[in-house]
This record gives sequence, structure tokens and C-alpha cells, in this order.
Amino acid sequence: MSTSSGAPESWISSFCALLGHEYFAEVSEEFIEDDFNLTGLQNQVPMYKEALEMILDVEPEDEEEEEEEEEEEEEEEDDDNDAVMRGEDGERLPGSYRRASERRQMHDLGVIESSAELLYGLIHQRYITSRPGMQQMADKYELQHFGSCPRVYCNGARVVPVGCSDTPGVETVKLFCPSCLDIYTPPNSRFQSVDGAFFGTTFGYLFFMSFPEYDVSVKGDPLNLAAINPDRHLETKSRSSSLTSTPVPPAASAPADVAPPPPPLPPQPTTINGIPTTNLAPGLGLGKIHENRIYGFRVAERARTGPRMKWLRDKPADINALDESARYHEQYGGDPEGEILSGDGANGTGQFEQLSRRKKAPVRRRRKVVAEGAGNGPGGDVG
Repeated sequence: MSTSSGAPESWISSFCALLGHEYFAEVSEEFIEDDFNLTGLQNQVPMYKEALEMILDVEPEDEEEEEEEEEEEEEEEDDDNDAVMRGEDGERLPGSYRRASERRQMHDLGVIESSAELLYGLIHQRYITSRPGMQQMADKYELQHFGSCPRVYCNGARVVPVGCSDTPGVETVKLFCPSCLDIYTPPNSRFQSVDGAFFGTTFGYLFFMSFPEYDVSVKGDPLNLAAINPDRHLETKSRSSSLTSTPVPPAASAPADVAPPPPPLPPQPTTINGIPTTNLAPGLGLGKIHENRIYGFRVAERARTGPRMKWLRDKPADINALDESARYHEQYGGDPEGEILSGDGANGTGQFEQLSRRKKAPVRRRRKVVAEGAGNGPGGDVG
């Protein structure tokens, strides 16, 4: 294969251009040539050296000497097997003209090709967790190469490919949704032959930790460009709302038997552990869980067909409940940033009380051994 400029296309480019390999990033040759990045892969891939040479488009070493040896072996095999390849009438059998070296070469080439695909997939698993590899995957994420979540309440949140295991041959690639924190099978069948170990279990979570600026709650706008240019966003929103909105009747007086509204929530934090709270599973929580209904009546949880394990998609209305660090320091005192307050403050006193109540480890004393012959009585020297 060759590119439009006439230069031959590399093995990596041709592999990523295959149908069903749209999720793959092109690993740089500098990353592959670094032996540290390939640590431990030699024991997992058969014909490791030949597969690595195929990936890097490197010619095998001592190729001429090997060809000469193969030609000598071919001549000997042809002389020995010439009678076997002929029929009773002395004519050569169909298909017997192919030399054994050619059959062996075709067999070895197929084995090396499969080993090269396995090796590249394992290297790819490590590459996409590095900075340049994650940047390539970010470009694909922005262009929506990985698709969107099929769940209705996620509102088309963009997904990333992940694996359920880091071991090859266990499971195919899946799609992780940051809105509902769940995985799904790719909708197209051509991705069902891609090994999930080529993406690994680390990439999905590390990706959104490395790019906290992505707003996963905004459909089709991961960079939240609407916040940067709100005028255009409000204009398009007003046009669509004027066509789809329905007139709202004036609010009537609430009857006496209606429960009072819930109390207002305390001030909500903007970030928790460096992650914006808008990215903490925006597709879960109140109003984002489907309720089973029959003729308009909700199905009870105790029914045979009732909802099960709704807590898996539950999310507290008060985001402060998810900040475990702040809750701990609020109970035991101290600073969430890691600094212990002084003993004069209310929290500091409680902190020092907690420290004083801790059990101290017993101090072990070294046992003194009396040296032989050093002393015969109580007044003798002790060694």
C-alpha cells in the first residue's frame, strides 16, 4: 500500500486504517523503540522479535545468509521428495510444484502477522495512557469517533473505548459512558472482533481525570463552548424552544394535603478533588431513573416485575455528601488541604483529643545477656 505522495505506507498506518480499527491511535515509532515501554511483552507474544520488526518496517537481520541456507535446503528437499510428488504415471501431481520453503514462508508470515497485531495492541494499551497517546484519543473524542451513549437519560453523552480486562483474549472492547458510569457493547458489529485488552481498564477513568475541562453533561459540546460564546447558544436555544415549548398555565394554589417542598440545598461545591461537580455522573440521580408503570401506576418494588437495584443509578441531591474528605475533617477536625489547625480552635482541640486517645506502641527493651565467664556472682560484669 502507498500514500498519495508515493511513499510506502507504514504498517502502523495500514493497521489503523483497517475496517473496525477506527478506535485505535497511531503509536509513534519513538514510543515503540523505547525498550522501557515494552517491558514484559516479550513473554506474552510469540515470535516477538519478528513481530516487532514487522511493526517498525525493519528488514530482518542476516537476510542474505538465511536465503542462501534456505536455497541449499530447498535443493536437497526437492531431490528427496521428487519421487513422492509424482503420480504412478510419472507426472507431477497438481499443486505439488509449490516448494516446501514457500509453504513454510507463508505459514510463518501468517504467524508473524497475528503476533504483530497482538504486540501492537498491547503496546497501544500502554501508549494511550501516556501524554501523546491521550492527546490523540482526545482528538478522536472531540470528533465523536467513539460514538455516544445509548441510554436515554445520558442525552447523547460521548463515550470512550475501554476493556474489561488487561489480559488478551478475555473480552472484546466496550464503550464507557462518563455520564452514567456504565459500559456498553459497540453498536456496530465490526468492533466486536477487537480485543478489549488493547485499550485496558485504566484508560477510561484516567482520560477524564486528565481532561477535567470536558463537560460530559453537555450534548455535542464536550469543551462547553456554549459557556465561552453564550450569545450564539442562547439564540439557537430560543429558536428551538419557541417551536417546541407549550404555554404554561398560571400556577394554582396548592391544596392543603400536598406535601411541602423539600428544604433548599446548602451551597454546592464547584469541584471535588479537582473534578467539576457537573461531571460527577450527570446522567444519574433523581429524575434520571426510569420508573416502571402500568396504566399510569408505579410498580411496587416488592412486585415480581418491580424495579430492582435502583441504588446502582442513585445519586444524592446534595453533592456535599460525595466529598468524603470534607466530611471527615468536619467530624474530626483539621484542614481538608492536609494542615492541622492549632489547638486554640474548636476543631483543633478535638483533633488533639483524638491524637491523645490513640494507643502508643509499647517500647521494646533489649534483653541483656550475661557473657560466659564474665562474672560469677551478682557483682559480676554484665555483657
